[in-house]
Amino acid sequence: MKTASDRNITADKDWTGPLYLDASALVKLYLPEPDSDALDAAIQGHSDLIVSDLAITEIVSAISRRRREGTLDGISCARLHRKILADIEGGLYVKNELLPEIHREAERFLQAIDDIALRAADALHLALASLAGAAAIVTYDPKLAAAATRIGLNSLP
Repeated sequence: MKTASDRNITADKDWTGPLYLDASALVKLYLPEPDSDALDAAIQGHSDLIVSDLAITEIVSAISRRRREGTLDGISCARLHRKILADIEGGLYVKNELLPEIHREAERFLQAIDDIALRAADALHLALASLAGAAAIVTYDPKLAAAATRIGLNSLP
């Protein structure tokens, strides 16, 4: 058990996949954070979870920040990194690659969405989810969730 979270995030949402997990969601599966347990329960049994190297790099950034802050030791950071990579190599997730067409789609989103200040990485997550045919993007980033809705992509939780 990662957290004492008991929030039911599936109550009013359709968790039918495939589901794209951004870094804010994926990290909850490896580190104790609010809603970690609820997300873990929501995706239980899914074999259609999509991730990207972008999300992995962002997670490594997050665990490295925790190491610098002294809340996670170096050995644990390395172990978490290896675990994430092993889960991907083991087929727990479907990996979507950052190909040129993903970048072009992200650039299109950046130009089309005027009222949400998207970061480049957020636009890339949207493009990765969209072009992978995800039914929804799982994100805990309110701006990314709003942008997903704007382009017609469901956002969870």
